[in-house]
Amino acid sequence: MDRHEPAELAGRLRAVLQQLLPPLRGRHPHRNLTPSRLAALAELAAHGPLRVGELADRMNIALSTTSRMVDLLDGCGWIARRPDPADQRASLISLNDDGVALLSTVRRETTGILAEEIAGLPADHRRLLHDALPALEQLAEQMRSRPTPAERANDQGDAGS
Repeated sequence: MDRHEPAELAGRLRAVLQQLLPPLRGRHPHRNLTPSRLAALAELAAHGPLRVGELADRMNIALSTTSRMVDLLDGCGWIARRPDPADQRASLISLNDDGVALLSTVRRETTGILAEEIAGLPADHRRLLHDALPALEQLAEQMRSRPTPAERANDQGDAGS
């Protein structure tokens, strides 16, 4: 298989990401902050405030799992809940000041860890990483702009109306 084939690149990129992320996770002192809870905080930082169902869709996890996670995040004091002005029966979830501070601290710490590791690479590898970033950033934006499963289902439902 050609080294530049999308399937080959995708497999190698996925494998590298799976190897890079675990050492960055768990380097913070917050035992209550699991990778999924950290991902939820990041989603809320990027896209909040959200309804619990919207958060579940964005994270591609079950609503019941997300509801339990939101309760845990609330119990840790990292989020705020307020009534949804569009539907008083629903709540909007957002990061509170403690959640913003925690996410900022974790990001700063993991960036520092990664920077130290990158500094240990040969200069030509650092240059290759630098040159690959625009393609990786475009890939991330492309994947972020894809509709969630719920948005796709809503679009299909609207088309059938």
